[in-house]
Amino acid sequence: MLLRQLEYLVALARERHFARAAEACHVSQPSLSAAIRKLERELGVPIVHRGRRFAGLTPEGERVLLWAHRILAERDALRHDLSTMRANLTGVLRIGAIPTALTATPLLTAPFCERHPHVRISVESLSSREIRERLAEFELDIAMTYVDDGEIENLRVTPLYEERYLLLTPNDGKYADRAQVRWTEAAALPLCLLTQRMRNRRLLDEIFAAAGVTPVPAIETDTVAALYAHVATHQWSSVISHAWLHMFGTPEGMRVVRLEDPHRAPRIGLVTADHDPEPILVRALLDLARGLDLRGELDRVLRRHLDA
Repeated sequence: MLLRQLEYLVALARERHFARAAEACHVSQPSLSAAIRKLERELGVPIVHRGRRFAGLTPEGERVLLWAHRILAERDALRHDLSTMRANLTGVLRIGAIPTALTATPLLTAPFCERHPHVRISVESLSSREIRERLAEFELDIAMTYVDDGEIENLRVTPLYEERYLLLTPNDGKYADRAQVRWTEAAALPLCLLTQRMRNRRLLDEIFAAAGVTPVPAIETDTVAALYAHVATHQWSSVISHAWLHMFGTPEGMRVVRLEDPHRAPRIGLVTADHDPEPILVRALLDLARGLDLRGELDRVLRRHLDA
């Protein structure tokens, strides 16, 4: 039995006319009639006296109508109760994030905690594979990861921003005074990059390959923090995501230069398991995320560093 079928029955009893009831429910008359017949089959009793027009409810139908009102009222009360809870949420929200998106998580968690101060948040750095597995096992509530490949099948996606790539290079570097650098030029520099185990590096390798080159970095690391620590020595350059500037900025004696736009910019977004009902803490974070302009905030950070 579907709540929608009960809503149709209540509308029919109120309007006492199939066409008007269907119009009130924003469905076609055949759809409403079919739903009422299905409800009769499921309950095993006749509900409507049928003739050339609506002729009222059977005694069984009147009893079903009473229960329909009660069930729909309970539904509305549940919605109200949850709405009230949302204003004073409690519990733990478990967030997973790929390492290269971790720097952007405070743009979500800080305003979320301001809005819901009684909620505690756990943020873990995880690979995209670990994110999929732990969402499936209900060990994570929500995650921030790349959302443009087949690895996110059977997950619900809320896009947040597109990664923009920059060359982070010493002030006296070969291309430091350029407005934009080609991928072929960046590949020839002494580079420090993330390891190929990380999705960000594999995406960069695809972009380099599309330009006809293969980078051979002098240093590889599996954390953004270690990458920054190496380039801060001014011995190497790197290709970074603009989202990293939010946390790490531009090291002293370094500058960022735009890299030519790839054919398609990878997107970062929030993913959740595709099941209902959606946990209330997840819904609260998604509602907040849709009201924020993460793309605009990160672009403003990027412009400040390019203009510096």
